[in-house]
Amino acid sequence: MKVVLWDTRRNDVQKDFAGGMGVGVHPGTGGWRGKIIRRLYKQDYRPVAMNFAYLAAIVKKLGHEVSYSLDDVPQADVFIFNPALQTVDAEKNVMLRIVKQQPNAKILVVGQVAFSMADFFADTGVTVVKGEAEQLLFQWDDILESNEPVVDVGSVADLDLLPIPDWSLFQYKKFRINYDFHRFPSAYIQQSRGCTFKCNYCPYIMIESKTRFRDPLAVVDEMRFGMKRYGFESFKFRDPLFGLNRKKALAVAEGIRRIGRTVQFSVETRVDLMKEDTLRELKSAGLTSITIGIETPDEATLKKYSRVAINDDRQREFVALCRSMGIRTVAGFMVGFPDDTADSIRHVLNYARAINPTYANFNIVTPYPGTPFYESVKDQIAEKDLSKFSVYQPVMQYKNLTAAQVSQLHGDCFSKFYFRSRYLKDNATLLWPGIKRFMPSLANKSRPQGVSSQPEPGFPTVPSSSAAA
Repeated sequence: MKVVLWDTRRNDVQKDFAGGMGVGVHPGTGGWRGKIIRRLYKQDYRPVAMNFAYLAAIVKKLGHEVSYSLDDVPQADVFIFNPALQTVDAEKNVMLRIVKQQPNAKILVVGQVAFSMADFFADTGVTVVKGEAEQLLFQWDDILESNEPVVDVGSVADLDLLPIPDWSLFQYKKFRINYDFHRFPSAYIQQSRGCTFKCNYCPYIMIESKTRFRDPLAVVDEMRFGMKRYGFESFKFRDPLFGLNRKKALAVAEGIRRIGRTVQFSVETRVDLMKEDTLRELKSAGLTSITIGIETPDEATLKKYSRVAINDDRQREFVALCRSMGIRTVAGFMVGFPDDTADSIRHVLNYARAINPTYANFNIVTPYPGTPFYESVKDQIAEKDLSKFSVYQPVMQYKNLTAAQVSQLHGDCFSKFYFRSRYLKDNATLLWPGIKRFMPSLANKSRPQGVSSQPEPGFPTVPSSSAAA
């Protein structure tokens, strides 16, 4: 049986992010500064969605022939699509073309978009696999034989039963994630799946609100295999809460140290899950970068959307501690909540500048189908073109701002965060590690005791409640 994993990178989509809903890249708005930022974004060539690498291994294990197609439509018995919001309309058109031209082919649609938007594919003749795509390993025949438009498969009970992801079908030598690493190629990996928190705008918790873990030894074996088979030199952990189980996280670190070769890795977590001693253990094993979601400094806004807030000082101290240890921080911020004002968005910018992480990513709040947030604001969604649901374009109606104003303020956040001397002074040795050999004075520019809470000149402080006004 010939199986095709069908994919696209249209609209600059990065499918493995936003819980599988996908994100875009900075659109380059905001004059020459915006164009520079977009060019830096475009230097990345991120791996394909991780579930495709698992599916490549699964289909082979089941004894079938599998190939990967980027935008082309070859002859096949089974097509598997994993659409993102920004590409779902285009991918649906391809599905309809396959139904017409290859009527005997089976089309399966997997992933988070399929899970949350099953009705979108009604009457197309495709089969929506609602649940984790890797369940195909255990339910392949039942799914292919089903005539139902939606097959609910649930989630994988034991992640250690899955084969090691197969990256051989993809252009793995090109994979690079510049903001996390300086050694390439890079790969995705997971120690765990799921999230125990309840942020109502987040798609990670749609399938389930618990966390499942892999055996740390299996994780390390996968890294060792990836280094030998594909030449991977860095690994980005795709767990939304790395470190939730500290014992398992430390076991992974110990296993990585025993590999016997230099390897870089990055994780995503919450500040309150990563103690200093854990950081030091991970750093000694090769940790180079940590992604944290700060979202907004306004606690009232976080509470409104069921986000568990973290004390302001702890976030400042955490970023400063990571900087002093030589660990990059990638901080996510959100602007464009329905009640936002110009001042509340500037307040987010001021806070980002005060903390001064290695990278700040400002996302425009995007309503994802299937989330409670989407249900609460669906009457305020102004944009019907799903290709614009990239987290870099406003798609809603706002109480106090126009979409154009949100877009302008969003662009200002990027340009006024990155284009300033203090950003470079604090982060130069993290951005360019080799610079310390030529400018050793920069090695002492870290701020281990925290950073000033005062905004920089020209950016007025606003009341902490303004974002929820």
